[in-house]
Amino acid sequence: MNEKKNDPDLESAHVWLESVSTELGQDPAVIRALVEDLLDLTRDVAHGPSRPAAPLTAFLVGLASGRALEAGAGPEATVDETRETIERVLALLRKA
Repeated sequence: MNEKKNDPDLESAHVWLESVSTELGQDPAVIRALVEDLLDLTRDVAHGPSRPAAPLTAFLVGLASGRALEAGAGPEATVDETRETIERVLALLRKA
């Protein structure tokens, strides 16, 4: 059994993120698909170069994702492109 899937904090995060996505006119499926990727990214940045930079790095990844959506990418393509962006940031982190 995956403990993360039964974690009440993570479940409440999903509820919150779905509400925020809806409020901001975004497809909740995108954040739902990326939660673990983004949490892992912020953890790695926080334990690497800078704790305060962790949420700001996630924000920058979000800006890049917004460009994909603006260019007409659908939810699945946006998730794929965001994962590629996260990989680029992680590669940069490994060099730091």
